[in-house]
Amino acid sequence: MHLSDNLAAPSPSPRAAVSDWIRRAPKAVLHDHLDGGLRPATIVELARECGYTALPTEDPAELAVWFRDAADSGSLERYLETFAHTCAVMQTREALVRIAAECAEDLAADGVVYAEVRYAPEQHLEAGLSLDEVVEAVNDGFREGERRADGRITVRALLTGMRHTDRSLEIAELTVAHRDNGVAGFDIAGGEIGNPPARHLPAFQHLKRENCHFTIHAGEAVGAESIHEAVQVCGTERIGHGVRITDDIAEDGTLGRLAAYVRDNRIALEVCPTSNLQTGAAKDYGSHPIDELRRLGFRVTLNTDNRLVSGTTMSEEFQHMADAFGYGPEVFEEFTVAALEAAFLPLPERLRLVEDVVRPGYAAL
Repeated sequence: MHLSDNLAAPSPSPRAAVSDWIRRAPKAVLHDHLDGGLRPATIVELARECGYTALPTEDPAELAVWFRDAADSGSLERYLETFAHTCAVMQTREALVRIAAECAEDLAADGVVYAEVRYAPEQHLEAGLSLDEVVEAVNDGFREGERRADGRITVRALLTGMRHTDRSLEIAELTVAHRDNGVAGFDIAGGEIGNPPARHLPAFQHLKRENCHFTIHAGEAVGAESIHEAVQVCGTERIGHGVRITDDIAEDGTLGRLAAYVRDNRIALEVCPTSNLQTGAAKDYGSHPIDELRRLGFRVTLNTDNRLVSGTTMSEEFQHMADAFGYGPEVFEEFTVAALEAAFLPLPERLRLVEDVVRPGYAAL
């Protein structure tokens, strides 16, 4: 996730009481950060093992509350501190395998049948791992998590380059090198302000030459100009967040040239409602632009962003939208199919998930 320099004080984002049918509904998530979704108890155990002593508390329940309060605090410094704690315990092969396996397990337990989980390999090198070893460890963890979930979930990795560093081309090359071993594509993340996506154009050009998928965080902290650059200069296939596309939509629903291009070319928006409340990109669930974007025909997908830090799950994101807009199974099936249509998977695998898993799952509801 990326944040503006002036994080707005967020509206309260309480945990949702989730309906049983929502928990059972098949789900697909395209925007979920590995380092933002650890189990609190795992953080405590790994911190003890590696000698990390800076956690605000060693009580898992209190730690979960601390993360959520930090995200809701309106303080950028406190928000960023949360990732310092998670990344600190993600520096060994054993830790990365465990965290990735638990990620897959937790998503599957929430009804997720397909997930793309992103992380920045360069943030996990402090204990001597190489970039390749980081990727191999996370991939091994995802495969183990899929086995523990009895094959109910398919997980693919997205490798993230950080906007404020100069390693994006190296990470793009790493993505290409591992794309036949569980890596589905590439992403850039980090603060949008002062770090436009075109700064990393060599990485995107390399990915295009290699016919490799990529998405770009854009249109959260910076407006439509960020989305324009991501789409028209860098050539992104999807947009991480993208809610500021509304800057190019008039009050009467008339689309500007950019908004029309994004909609008409089916460039998927990876929308993360709870996270948007915490970063000030939206005021509350009821006024979140996701409903307007859906009604205007954009390819909208629903996502978690950071499950631990935002204190959310896919089921809770569904429930918040049901409460705010009265959505039922038909709309959530639409979101799930849209996510699979935009997934960085071969077409036959996407069709199989839609026709053999998602459609029957919603029909059963």
